[in-house]
Amino acid sequence: MRKKVRFTNVNNSTFYVTVRKRVDAYFTDNNISIHANRAMWFKTLFFLTGLIALYLMILLGGFNAGVTLLLCAILGAFGAFVGFNVCHDAIHKSYSANSTINKFFSFVFNLIGASPYVWNICHNIVHHTYTNIAGHDEDIDVAPGLIRFSETETVNKVQSYQHYYAFVLYSFAMLSWVFRKDYKKFFQKKIGEHVSSHPRIEYFKLFFYKGIYYFLFIALPLLMMNITWWQFVLGFLVMQFSQGLVLGLVFQLAHVVEGTSFPLPDEKGNIEEAWAIHQLQTTANFGVDCKVTGFLCGGLNRQIEHHLFPKVCHIHYPAIGEIVRQTAADFNLNYIESPTFGAALVSHYKTLKRLGKETYNETPYINRPEQYMNRPAMAFAKK
Repeated sequence: MRKKVRFTNVNNSTFYVTVRKRVDAYFTDNNISIHANRAMWFKTLFFLTGLIALYLMILLGGFNAGVTLLLCAILGAFGAFVGFNVCHDAIHKSYSANSTINKFFSFVFNLIGASPYVWNICHNIVHHTYTNIAGHDEDIDVAPGLIRFSETETVNKVQSYQHYYAFVLYSFAMLSWVFRKDYKKFFQKKIGEHVSSHPRIEYFKLFFYKGIYYFLFIALPLLMMNITWWQFVLGFLVMQFSQGLVLGLVFQLAHVVEGTSFPLPDEKGNIEEAWAIHQLQTTANFGVDCKVTGFLCGGLNRQIEHHLFPKVCHIHYPAIGEIVRQTAADFNLNYIESPTFGAALVSHYKTLKRLGKETYNETPYINRPEQYMNRPAMAFAKK
């Protein structure tokens, strides 16, 4: 029977106490709300308007096949961006202090193909607590037998090529989410450590809102557009592959890169580390100085700040990021960061290549390459 995971090193909890005090002081001293500001509302308007406009252009525009396919690809990307920039904060309840606003923008998640209720369990409850712990964090259980993210899995011959085909598989992420993932997770007895027990209304919502999505993106285009069935299938797949690739890359670059760890609990289920330091060891930032990356990724390129302060709206991550980085240095803790999206992509590629060829090793915290071990604080931070 799998043991419940506990983070036992309370002696290292001083870091989290300190960084929380400093971040709280930043908001208090500057009289700033931790929730959305005008810039956040602008981003919300931009991405939601873009999503609706692209959808209507495809549905009603009457463009030729080439332009329509391009619009489908952009629509897919915008679906991911709406998820990153709007729904993600709302489901974390960090968008607003008003629960109605959070619920409204959480509902939008249904319209891009995913259940906010299931996501809350898988992401907010499970992933944020048991980050990168195999058997507990199901976010690293991407394609069992095909992609290996943890040394707890035995390597097979196919996985030695995973650094080539993994990116193709990421493109299927949204297609799986729309037709399989939400149903599978909803009806599992347990998701990680979370025992599933759903209110009756959630059974109705799952199928009802999925039905709305299928109507908007399958039935309505077939009814209104002058296209053949195979043209529809091609456009639908292009949209799903685009959205899936964007989602897959952004999520994996935050946790599966050089320097991040995949710790194993001992036989009693203990992780001999404080929870906040565990987050530093399993999470990475990328491209934090690029305004375009920050604008599109909705703070998910600043996963360290997000995992430590999920109740703070992502629009504030650049400011509190400097506080978190400095506090990590004060406590001689590594702050893992790639300078650009491209650098993070290369790091992910190298990690996939290494994991596809390594043999199983029972040592905890084994996903830290030797060259990254025992490095001083700020070893991965931007100089």
